Amino acid sequence: MSDWTSDANEALSLSLVRSQIDKEALADDETYEDFHPNFTYPIYGEDEKIYGYKDLAIDLRFTSGSLKQYLSVTYSEKLGSTSTVDDVEGTLSGFIPPGYYTDEAAFLKTVEEDAVTFKPLGQPIYSYTRPSPHAASKGKGKSSANLDPQSEDVVEFEVYHTNWDTPGFREYHRRMQLFILLYIEGGSFINEEEDTWDFVVLFEKRKRRGASQEATYHFVGYSSLYPFYFFPERVRMRLSQFVIVTPYQRKGHGSELYKAIYQYILQNQNIAELTVEDPAEAFEDLRDKNDLEMSLSNQQFMEEGFQGQESHGGGRVGGIGRAKKSGRGGAGKGVLAGKGKLGPPVDKMWAEKWRQDLKIAGRQFQRLVEMLILLRLDPSDAAGMRAYRLQVKERLYRFNFEILAQLEKEERHEKLEETFQNVREDYLRILSLVR
Repeated sequence: MSDWTSDANEALSLSLVRSQIDKEALADDETYEDFHPNFTYPIYGEDEKIYGYKDLAIDLRFTSGSLKQYLSVTYSEKLGSTSTVDDVEGTLSGFIPPGYYTDEAAFLKTVEEDAVTFKPLGQPIYSYTRPSPHAASKGKGKSSANLDPQSEDVVEFEVYHTNWDTPGFREYHRRMQLFILLYIEGGSFINEEEDTWDFVVLFEKRKRRGASQEATYHFVGYSSLYPFYFFPERVRMRLSQFVIVTPYQRKGHGSELYKAIYQYILQNQNIAELTVEDPAEAFEDLRDKNDLEMSLSNQQFMEEGFQGQESHGGGRVGGIGRAKKSGRGGAGKGVLAGKGKLGPPVDKMWAEKWRQDLKIAGRQFQRLVEMLILLRLDPSDAAGMRAYRLQVKERLYRFNFEILAQLEKEERHEKLEETFQNVREDYLRILSLVR
């Protein structure tokens, strides 16, 4: 049986194909082809196995910008036609739009054509720059600050906002949405009949070297957002899906896409706050890290929160960092708790005003406040530590009320203390991520 069984995740190879001239311009360590998905169970079943083939290879390629698709299935042997042999192409074709290429030459011709004609759909809302891989390999431009977008040694990244009303986007989304199934556990296609979806899509904008410096665009990732009514005349925007494709992962692009979304939310008067639907642990860390950095860089918020204490816009506050990672608490000696609005305990009316201004959902903002206090709290300040512990436990008790109410008083106290210590340790882990 095992001789005829293939692991679907290993058999399925994904590629974002660039034109030949763009491939030749890549740095030695750049690769955007032959990577694999994290999941295939939505397509090939819970066990992610395909039966009936030896040396199975599923080659699914995308033009790197327009995401037009090519599909090829090859194998060295196939079992005779029986009901137990899986229909590899027939199954996968149900998840991608019809009209995909099966002729490699025709697909590669489209790659060359789309490389210069494809432009992102929608309106640009955010951009950032990075040193080009060539520059990085030569030791140039190690910092992303103050990079000249016009330089050959710089790569731009642009984020576009769009929706179903954007001409051509519905078709583009049908080619793009497969990545949700392949990279988000529990991910599913959204309902196109719901007209109110918003999308933010991230592209790499790579200039060709030479006199023309012609720009080519390459898909990096995207997020889908859904608005809900928020009394009386605004909406609460829920971040539903968020994906960065493999070649761009672990390079900070997810954080930039999240920042783009948050800036869009802040600037839109019709949106009351940003929420996140059932976030995965990795996304929670990304969100926490960026929300913390945003809070630390907000000079007015930090000055009011820690009145009379030193605050650095955009920098570290307290003793968390590579050189001063305390492992226990916060700023160390000489920092007194309780002077500012963050206390502890926090001034709830002040915090709610800021929460509304910053458009952060209630539980997330409470967690941010708790992390910021811990960052600045002197472990030797017994009164401050007790006030902090009570503040966190109050939130935990309210959040877990139905479960805790069923316990005896002593057991309830023990469980709250255990949960508090676990939360505190996790906060310290998250704070260590903030540079």
